[in-house]
Amino acid sequence: MLSRLHHLVLIPLFIFCFLSVCQAQAPQILTQVPGYYRMQLGQFEVTALYDGATELDKGLLHHAKPEEIDQLLARMFVGNPKMQTAVNAYLINTGTHLILVDTGGGQLFGPGLGRTITNLQAAGYDTAQVDTVLLTHLHGDHVGGLTDTAGTPLFPQATIRVAQAEHDYWLSGQQAAAAPEKARAFFKIAQETAAPYLRSDRWKTFDYGPIVPGILAVKTEGHTPGHTAFKVESDGRQLLIWGDIVHSHAVQFSRPDVSIDFDVDPKQAKATRKALLRDTSTTQILVAGMHLPFPGIGRVRADGVESYAWVPIEFGMSDAFKKK
Repeated sequence: MLSRLHHLVLIPLFIFCFLSVCQAQAPQILTQVPGYYRMQLGQFEVTALYDGATELDKGLLHHAKPEEIDQLLARMFVGNPKMQTAVNAYLINTGTHLILVDTGGGQLFGPGLGRTITNLQAAGYDTAQVDTVLLTHLHGDHVGGLTDTAGTPLFPQATIRVAQAEHDYWLSGQQAAAAPEKARAFFKIAQETAAPYLRSDRWKTFDYGPIVPGILAVKTEGHTPGHTAFKVESDGRQLLIWGDIVHSHAVQFSRPDVSIDFDVDPKQAKATRKALLRDTSTTQILVAGMHLPFPGIGRVRADGVESYAWVPIEFGMSDAFKKK
């Protein structure tokens, strides 16, 4: 009788231990994978780097009725009234040069941004290996990663390249003094991040055309006076890194006439956007955008009269990666 009772006690205890310990749920990790995506472009290796994401208010979009914007956001299941907007940078290894296009926001915009350098390192590189930083323009979410909070350069071996028109506008004390109050912070950020590179003579301007072998600077003004896209080409394959042509993919592909509050010249920004969408949809060139959903690489498809759609690339491995 005692033996039977002993078994009756042990069996439920065994079951309890098995369920509570042996089959216990694993704790949640609560972290994300490193934010980089690698692809091969001919002989060049291109690595998209995720700086993070920020939320933009839909009220920043202009030249469309509120109900039209609501419909476009809902169609793409995008948040409303706050739209999540990615911030991307692109690292290009040509075999001769290691080039970073834009640097993200650094520590200027809180914990949502500032991951470019961390992800660059996760991708197997170091900031000291970068020999050239190309800037699409001088807004803070593109240049904030050039320095740390003390103003120390984070790319000690790199030459910083920016369009002459962009340099002349944002680094001008006269332009800053004449700017509306809400725009003066943009000038301050540009001037402070450029300062240590100017002092070390590693801040260089360009007029457009070839920058390094395989990379061409293309004039795309409007969003800012010297806004620049970079066409990358190797073995006949091309990628256009177009910067801030589109901020809201849910709205501005369908409605290219919609501008955003950050456009210095909204009329010219609209004209540039329409021309680029028309050209890229015709040529089917690969496109990379700083505010397109990460990794921000894909193609533009015509979707009606002056209406387009974004077609992101599919994740894959090139033959170069398969050899590893």
